[in-house]
Amino acid sequence: MKLPVSPPPLPSLLRRHAGQIGRILGLGIGPEVRGTYDHWNHLRHLTPPPGLDVEQWWLGIKLARQSLRKPLPLRDKSGRNFCFSPSDSIQRKLFLVARDAAGALQGTGALPSAAMQDRYLVRSLMEEAMTSSQLEGAATTTEVAKEMLRAGRPPRDYGERMIVNNFQTMQELKRWLDAPLTRDTVFEIHRMLTDGTLKNPDAAGRFRRSDENIVVEDETGTTLHVPPPAHELPARMQALCDFANQSDDGEHFIHPVVRAIIIHFMIGYDHPFVDGNGRTARALFYWSMLRSGFWMTEYFSISSILKKAPAQYTRSYLYTESDDSDTSYFISHQLDVLLKAIDGVHGYIARKQRAQREAEALLKPGSKLGRTLNHRQRALLLNALKHPGKAFTVAVHRRTHDIAYDTARSDLLGLVDAQLMSRHKQGKAHVFLARPDLGEVLK
Repeated sequence: MKLPVSPPPLPSLLRRHAGQIGRILGLGIGPEVRGTYDHWNHLRHLTPPPGLDVEQWWLGIKLARQSLRKPLPLRDKSGRNFCFSPSDSIQRKLFLVARDAAGALQGTGALPSAAMQDRYLVRSLMEEAMTSSQLEGAATTTEVAKEMLRAGRPPRDYGERMIVNNFQTMQELKRWLDAPLTRDTVFEIHRMLTDGTLKNPDAAGRFRRSDENIVVEDETGTTLHVPPPAHELPARMQALCDFANQSDDGEHFIHPVVRAIIIHFMIGYDHPFVDGNGRTARALFYWSMLRSGFWMTEYFSISSILKKAPAQYTRSYLYTESDDSDTSYFISHQLDVLLKAIDGVHGYIARKQRAQREAEALLKPGSKLGRTLNHRQRALLLNALKHPGKAFTVAVHRRTHDIAYDTARSDLLGLVDAQLMSRHKQGKAHVFLARPDLGEVLK
């Protein structure tokens, strides 16, 4: 990746254009360019407003950002506070994310049932586990990973181990929600995520040492980031934990979504571990969001969005580091990721609900499929559509419809023969389960 061109330093701009500052301020230049929190690397190629050169335009933008600037109690390698500027687009995206992450998904209606909610949740946990691991080198294909997680089989290689670790850690995050974040908690999460995946197993659950030369490089070997020295990590982690545990009713309010994003950012910036920093950063983001009451975050997979455009993710770090430690670039990018993840959940739920409605229509008595089934079989399949994963037995089917045992058994076996259900032995009895993709199969 090509490193971004750093902006001209603000003090230099102020000296060079001192005589023009009044005129620049009078133009009312805002902190964004057409609704985008743009970086000098891109802006320098754009046409400035009439009467300004590109440096004067950038100076106007920087002054507007300075007026919004909020310092964070976290420092970069030079000891300067990180900051962010809550511009209009960032505030708008914060509102949309908070609305959908803390309440019902807008426009989708109520989720059909507790069983359906569980299905959506497991799907999102699986998606996050797979893509978070694939971002860091797991080569296992998505279909193989899904089969492994659904079947609960042991992982067979390094990539599968990463995915299982991620899946189990995401399921365990709620265990830490009621307690403050501590260094030991971060170490435990890191150990869970990296168990059996590190070249040196001793590196799990501890800071990297000074003799472990860790730098962030791209695929060509270009150095993108050199983390702070190892001896600073204990103090930096303590500062991050203090920030994570801040009360929302304190004197200096930080939006809890921004706080979660900054926690994510700082783990990536500090790179406190030999490996597994990205996975740990994303897990702590979820921890912070859930702890602040954004319960719908469990249904979002941010890694699946990051995987589609990893360069943008990296670039948001580089923009922050090259422009006065302004984390607004990273915050804006992560809010875009969250909004796309929310749209993905909207789309998934809408598709599943549409498939269920279509399947229910196909089961009406007058339909082609409906005529091949009796009313009891249609009722059973409708029940299975509304309650994915529900087990059926001959005895319950018999009592429900007040029919003979042989009739009930014939109903269920007929659905097995039609490949709409499967039969499994459970103790001495048989249980019948509808296909997981019943809605699609019925179509």
